[in-house]
Amino acid sequence: MSEETKNLETAAAETQAETAAETITEQNLDQMVTLKKGDIVKGTVIKIEDNQAYVSLGYKYDGVIPLRELSAVQLDNAADAVQVGQELELKVISIDDDKERLVLSKRQVDAEKAWDRLQEQFEKGEVLEVTVADVVKGGLVADVGVRGFIPASMVERHYVEDFSSYKGRTLRVKIKELDRETNKVILSAKEVLEEEYEANKRRIMESLEPGQIIEGTVQRLTPFGAFVDIGGIDGLVHVSELAWEHVAHPRDVVSEGQQVKVKVLKVDPEAGKISLSIKAAQPGPWELAADKFHNGDIVTGTVKRIVSFGAFVEVAPGVEGLVHISQIAHRHIATPHEVLKEGQEVKAKVLDFNPAEKRISLSIKETEEAPEQPSRSERNRGGRDQVESIPKENLSFTLGERFGDKLSKLK
Repeated sequence: MSEETKNLETAAAETQAETAAETITEQNLDQMVTLKKGDIVKGTVIKIEDNQAYVSLGYKYDGVIPLRELSAVQLDNAADAVQVGQELELKVISIDDDKERLVLSKRQVDAEKAWDRLQEQFEKGEVLEVTVADVVKGGLVADVGVRGFIPASMVERHYVEDFSSYKGRTLRVKIKELDRETNKVILSAKEVLEEEYEANKRRIMESLEPGQIIEGTVQRLTPFGAFVDIGGIDGLVHVSELAWEHVAHPRDVVSEGQQVKVKVLKVDPEAGKISLSIKAAQPGPWELAADKFHNGDIVTGTVKRIVSFGAFVEVAPGVEGLVHISQIAHRHIATPHEVLKEGQEVKAKVLDFNPAEKRISLSIKETEEAPEQPSRSERNRGGRDQVESIPKENLSFTLGERFGDKLSKLK
């Protein structure tokens, strides 16, 4: 390329740059002439200082966005709303050329754009993702172009006592109420969670069958049982299904957050209920006792029930054996209550153990030494001694009195 050609190209580039600069100057001049309160302008954030944002508009001086005009929600730091180099659409709030002060608002532009969008999302029932900007009395606040409020009762499916950890968290919400005149936007995260829960519940319930053994997590405890999460939905383990032994309160057996194995007892899609059992997912007490007891063993147990024909003694959790009334004591008793009472601890001998039939026969008297019995000669002598001890005159009187009539007939 010749030197002359290079000079021509350089001259053309300089002319083009001069023309662009003149155009920019003319644009700036037009802007300075036409810029007024209420105008919508575009600008670039050039710095964040004194907790407010400074914006270049191409105007003769830069504009400023106060902290309160950065967002529809209360902010602690301007940097939470904008970043240096970010291009923004802004509304002119006020102009004071004498003091070279130009006040701008991002919040008002966002709000004007937001209402139409929110109305459409509300009508369609769309799910929005919002970030919790603040925790206030009664709920949470989020910026959706305008101030959105999530009441405490609409945050989760369950009761939440402390919301302090929710600030900065992202939630999926639906618009429950919208009123542009009063600047009111009510959001609900609970509705989204409920819909997701019900959809997941239907899916899981379709896959469940009675008899299945699955794993779950204890979610909540109530006096009547424990609710167990089995993959996003809850099933109820009734207090009677928590353990093979008697349970006074679920907290005595399980705790919230505990991993457990459960057996599906019943699935009711129409009622949306799932009945589970922890004890049925474990070996039964008779299975555990199969190798524990043998005929002839001496065991310790607790009298659980007393009936007319004997007493039932618990020798292991969920394993009760019968002590027949004839096996309670060496002496004759009319009722077991003469010797035993409920709750009493006793020792018993295993007479017969049949785990397959869940039956165990016990004897209390076999663990006690039998009282010494008198010999036959002693018994006979005892009888004669009793007769000899009767005075002769009494004996004669008694025999005569008893058989007198019969003897007189024989004469």
